[in-house]
Amino acid sequence: MVDYRIKRVKGYDEKIGELVSMLEHAREVTLEDISGLTHAELDFLPDPGSNSIGSLLKHIGFIEYVHQVITFENRDLNDEEHLRWASAYELGEKARKEIKDHPLEYYLKELSAIRGKTLKHLSSKKDCWLYEEGKWSNGVPFNNYWFWYHVMEDEISHRGQIRVIKRQLATQK
Repeated sequence: MVDYRIKRVKGYDEKIGELVSMLEHAREVTLEDISGLTHAELDFLPDPGSNSIGSLLKHIGFIEYVHQVITFENRDLNDEEHLRWASAYELGEKARKEIKDHPLEYYLKELSAIRGKTLKHLSSKKDCWLYEEGKWSNGVPFNNYWFWYHVMEDEISHRGQIRVIKRQLATQK
């Protein structure tokens, strides 16, 4: 059952626990929205230029993965990781060709594995880590808190797209 409270989570520093509470709430709602989707529904394209629900789920996983690499490992993706995640990152035509023919369990397993790694790493961090700063190559500053806010923001945005696609699916039946 979805819990509609942002609260501290045992095993995490105060602010990180609140962040975990928000990440987990966002994910729980996403999982509720995709529950029971079939292969065909996951691969459905409302029009030739759109993304499928499966592609959006893979993209949600990619965003969390790349933010793990950036914030926990202090690096960018390597060439092998770029190749593995290219279609989920780029979406569009590449994703339409490559991200399909998977059952819901495939996406659920991947999202769960990535989230498990996130939670493990976050449990080892102190709140001050959230405020550690860096700068993009163009000089624009960022902090770790922003990266994890962006993980939620991206998932929530794509969940909205998933809901629109589900409405379009319902009119197809």
